[in-house]
Amino acid sequence: MKDDNCIFCKLANGDIPTNTIYEDEDFRVILDADPASKGHALILPKQHYRNIYDLDPEIAAKIFPLAQKMAKHMTEVLHCDGFNILQNNNEVAGQSVFHFHLHLIPRYVDQPNKNLLEFSHCGMKEDEIKAVCEELKLN
Repeated sequence: MKDDNCIFCKLANGDIPTNTIYEDEDFRVILDADPASKGHALILPKQHYRNIYDLDPEIAAKIFPLAQKMAKHMTEVLHCDGFNILQNNNEVAGQSVFHFHLHLIPRYVDQPNKNLLEFSHCGMKEDEIKAVCEELKLN
């Protein structure tokens, strides 16, 4: 289902003009309007899902094959030196538009934005990590 109040639904469904580089029945891949690097693109599902928690499993199963296809193509065409694939969930994690989307960010050796994905390590001790591992194990 589309959300008539969602800007990314409008972009994904062609209601607002975009720089589209790929489209199929489930997704539109567009260049980011305020890119982190040359070729920075977004994979947008055409249906509205707030984030990964709401994402339909069938759509989820199609995203990474598409991301791989796009990354290979973009690397070949743009001659980038590496690639980030980024997806944020909820405001605390950096999500600012609440329509699931996957960032495809080509990286270049001479790119000035070296700290695009910088984070600090939280300093957990080995026993704390093991305790979290036990909590998270799926049976």
